[in-house]
Amino acid sequence: MIIDDVIKSAKRIHFIGIGGSGMCPLAEILHDKGYYLTGSDNNETDTLKRIRNLGIPVVLGQKAENVDGADMVVFTAALLPDNPELVAAKEKGIPTFERSKLFGYFTREYDNCIGVCGTHGKTTVTSMLTHILIDNGFDPSAVIGGKLPLTGTNGRVGKSDILVCEACEYKDTFLDLSPDVSVILNVDRDHMEYFKTLENLEASFRKFADMSKCVIYNGDDKNTLDSLEGITGKTMISFGKNDSCDYVAKDVDWKDGAFPCFDVYHKGEKLGRIELSIPGEHNVLNAMAAICTAMFCGATFEQCKISIATFKGAGRRFEYLGAYNGADIVDDYAHHPAELEVTLSAAKKMSYKRVWAVFQPFTFSRTKLHLDAFAKALSIADKVVLTEIMGSREINTYGITTQDLADEIPGSVWFDTFQKVCDYVKENAEEGDLVLTLGCGDVYKVAKMILDKN
Repeated sequence: MIIDDVIKSAKRIHFIGIGGSGMCPLAEILHDKGYYLTGSDNNETDTLKRIRNLGIPVVLGQKAENVDGADMVVFTAALLPDNPELVAAKEKGIPTFERSKLFGYFTREYDNCIGVCGTHGKTTVTSMLTHILIDNGFDPSAVIGGKLPLTGTNGRVGKSDILVCEACEYKDTFLDLSPDVSVILNVDRDHMEYFKTLENLEASFRKFADMSKCVIYNGDDKNTLDSLEGITGKTMISFGKNDSCDYVAKDVDWKDGAFPCFDVYHKGEKLGRIELSIPGEHNVLNAMAAICTAMFCGATFEQCKISIATFKGAGRRFEYLGAYNGADIVDDYAHHPAELEVTLSAAKKMSYKRVWAVFQPFTFSRTKLHLDAFAKALSIADKVVLTEIMGSREINTYGITTQDLADEIPGSVWFDTFQKVCDYVKENAEEGDLVLTLGCGDVYKVAKMILDKN
């Protein structure tokens, strides 16, 4: 059964796990196109509130009867096969499609699909690029893993033939897409419970790149270069900090100690200087990726320079939420050791008295595999508070607990409820501190509890 045929006749589409960062933007786009949608999820989130505000009914808790009347069911890749709604849909003969199949359908509907992939930075670069293109009248459609402040949504339907989308490698789902332009930010060891080896992971990125006509890639990243070995017959554009790249960032300086400024060169010619409004050295290469891609789409460097200076970040990417007793409360999606390291290093360069890392480990496999790396990255912070591991799609066959991680971080503490985490932070945070909630689960709720926001 091909989704391209089913969706054309479907009137009501049900989303299992509609609040997920990958599901939400697709729901927003289908809603905008006039489909009647329903959804379900297990946890109340900000995303669900936004979806309900669109008029899409959402049920908390997944029950077989939720799929009654649906012409088509879309489900997240994180779903377990015994999910009652998925089982019921199959028993009733309702066409069911994993989220990446629907996403793939969307990508085939656009003549210029830009797929942004990589282990780190996808949401930031997709958001930056979409921000530049909207700001300069290109009117793209977009599928983003975080909320874009410019639109207040994860998904957007534009009138041009450009689709900017975040392409995730988890379980090879990005191979269901049809990119015209592949943007590869980096390739790092993640989702190893699926890929098993770095070579398998690189092979998947190679397949993704090989599907496109143009590849825009990080020329500084060895694993990315290894992934692209043997690819021919495409437009290849590299960005980085070394002179062998097509677009090069040079003379990096810091505004207020944390916000990068740098010159951009193209094949030896200086194009101008960029000033970012988001912190961290990792965002130099993120910005370079967005600029290269926007210019490939037809934007001028001057347009990129002006627009990117106004970009304040995507939702849950170093997102300032408020202050509690003089301590700033910021939320970030970092959930891999490399992401924690760059985020906390950026925070330490800012003028705070102490940096707090309030971290929610996500999945037992990742926590077990990267235990030492997590401990090293989190130790950058002055204060570390841990929550229970969010198992999500996994059963704990790894025998790993938060206590194992806490034992590796001197001075750290952990609690088994968000309320206890919140109480500890409120009792101990001081004026001049920065409290960072970190993780890709629902740890942002701790930040909101600290600020007493619903």
